[in-house]
Amino acid sequence: MAEVETPLLQKVWYENCSACALERRKIRDKGAPKKELIYVALIVLCNALPISSLFPFIYFMVRDFHIAETDKDIGYYAGYIGSSFMFGRFLSSTPWGFISDKYGRKPVIIIGTIFIIIFNTAFGFSLSFWMALTSRFLLGFLNGSLGPVRAYASEICSKEHQALALSLVGTMWGLGLIIGPAIGGYLAQPAVKYPSIFVDGSLFYRFPYLLPCLCMSAFTAIMLPFLFWLPESIHKHPPLSEDVGHGVTDSKSQTDTLKISGETEENRQVAEKSSVLRNWGLFASIALYCIWGLHDMAYGEIFSLWAVSPLDYGGLGLTSSDVGIILAITGGVLLVFQMSLYPVVDRIFGTILATRGGAILSIPLVAIYPLIAKLHGSMLWGSLIIASSLKTTFSICVVTGSFLLINNSVPSEQRGVANGISMTGMSLFKSIGPACAGILFSWSQKRVNASFLPGNWMLFLILDAVCLITVIISFDPILPHSLGKPRQEVHIQDNYIDQCLERPPSFTF
Repeated sequence: MAEVETPLLQKVWYENCSACALERRKIRDKGAPKKELIYVALIVLCNALPISSLFPFIYFMVRDFHIAETDKDIGYYAGYIGSSFMFGRFLSSTPWGFISDKYGRKPVIIIGTIFIIIFNTAFGFSLSFWMALTSRFLLGFLNGSLGPVRAYASEICSKEHQALALSLVGTMWGLGLIIGPAIGGYLAQPAVKYPSIFVDGSLFYRFPYLLPCLCMSAFTAIMLPFLFWLPESIHKHPPLSEDVGHGVTDSKSQTDTLKISGETEENRQVAEKSSVLRNWGLFASIALYCIWGLHDMAYGEIFSLWAVSPLDYGGLGLTSSDVGIILAITGGVLLVFQMSLYPVVDRIFGTILATRGGAILSIPLVAIYPLIAKLHGSMLWGSLIIASSLKTTFSICVVTGSFLLINNSVPSEQRGVANGISMTGMSLFKSIGPACAGILFSWSQKRVNASFLPGNWMLFLILDAVCLITVIISFDPILPHSLGKPRQEVHIQDNYIDQCLERPPSFTF
């Protein structure tokens, strides 16, 4: 078709707008904004640390509450506490995303960071089941920075550095989910583990699970003042199409033109009219993401409960410090894989095969976990470290692949809605995971002498069944093969190419 030549609007910068200054810097400076990216990485770490830090000691915490009638019932209550955070996030993630779009990323990030300090510390002071449950729920409900911080990471970078920013966010998120339990395992019950330092009658003797929470809250408090120097990335002025001429004009753009083929414009109009609710590929990708999230959260809680439960019930009889060591080593393996090996895997096998492969390889690995319980000494430790590292590696392939598939399923103008739906669904499934895991774990400990799949054999078989559902969803025609490649599209709005003012979706994480 014949090409139509449309002049671009002049690029107008408002002197008092922090986001405009940020956009000008992105055009002027070719390198990545290192200082801001360091802050973003630390913010993500502060958000990720508390999420799973309780898993190594939740068994002992619930036992100390004296709410469970027997040790076999501890898993029920541990599951409820573990689920409360994600349930709170499920209820509030979308509203917080809208708030960040309207009022800015920076206020939401600062408010969320303040609530991390308050309610993570409150959880450490918990002396009852209901106080622990409430503080974890409010930690998830009132901290809305998880999604906006990912959008912010993209907005502070130019196009060529956005992949680096998102990779950094993903890496720090995964690292926090590993380091958090390691901190919890090392520092919980310090008066018992380190009696020469923490004497009877001290603060940490009365509140045995305060120290890990307090350390994470202190780290977050140190970060908080630096957030006030972050530049806001949301523009606080009328759209450029409504108000041209009240700011500073980039003279270079006055001669720029954009050539658009009639076919591209027609495709854009079709994409804008298409409904997200009729996008089969999107909902198949979200289903894969949610089902795996359910499996991943259930596995995380079951692994920690299984590791510290008594040998008589099929557990490993380890301490919370032992679990912390294993997870710390796993975190190191995850960091190396995510930063250096996953891009190679994705490039060689493609997004869909890498995602499917991670789910398939997890099935035989999880199936042999009951056999690990029969080992002792160095063989037990070596097998646990290898199994945990491999499982985390396979999981990161599925999680990263799922995120890519969701973004590949819609044009950019629909990604805010698409990722809002995926965020809400994922939070719901991840809130169900720990509760179901706790119930199943308690049930498995009551049938250690069953004739058919006794104890942990049935438990890990159910985890494998969820893995199998993920594998099935990853095949065509359920998951369209076309989602394995990114969309190629031109973004046009009001005759202005949306390159320097593109806003990534607020709800993705």
